[in-house]
Amino acid sequence: MQSTINHIKDLCKTNLKKINLIKDEVEIETDKANLISLLTFLKDDQSCLFEQLTDLTAIDYPNYGFRFLIVYQLLSVTNNQRIRVLCPLMEGETIQSVSNLYQSSIWAEREMWDMFGIFVEGHPDLRRLLTDYGFQGHPLRKDFPLTGHVEVGYDVDRKMVTYNEVELVQDYRDFDFSSPWGATNKNITDEENK
Repeated sequence: MQSTINHIKDLCKTNLKKINLIKDEVEIETDKANLISLLTFLKDDQSCLFEQLTDLTAIDYPNYGFRFLIVYQLLSVTNNQRIRVLCPLMEGETIQSVSNLYQSSIWAEREMWDMFGIFVEGHPDLRRLLTDYGFQGHPLRKDFPLTGHVEVGYDVDRKMVTYNEVELVQDYRDFDFSSPWGATNKNITDEENK
């Protein structure tokens, strides 16, 4: 692994912020200007050959100097190695699509747009993936309300799907915490004691 780190430091022509070895996996941090050239190097270099993008996601840090951290998980089947590439991103900034390098990123980039609101430049089909087209907001942002804005229901009389404002009723409830199996457990215990 250390030889991979040294090789990347020596031959990679991009600006790397950090490169570390964490639990036998190399982790590289770069900025968005150097991201595409770094991923191209990692995929095409004969000593690296990270030809497979296994995962792409984002992490929301609303109280950090940057808002999002984009995480690319790469696999080299040839060398049996994994590498993680991190790219910090400010709120409102866009990230370049890596779909020309890794076809598997198309779905993950759409999910990142839908869940976090991170716009991906150059994506061939950037639209909502997991939420409805009329959905407002991005659910995986930490500032998104826990209950959402609207709830979906089916109106039997009108025979159509309806969108209603979320209403949270917090009436007093009297809960019965006794177990319905209490008598059964007591009988088994009594028989074991005989």
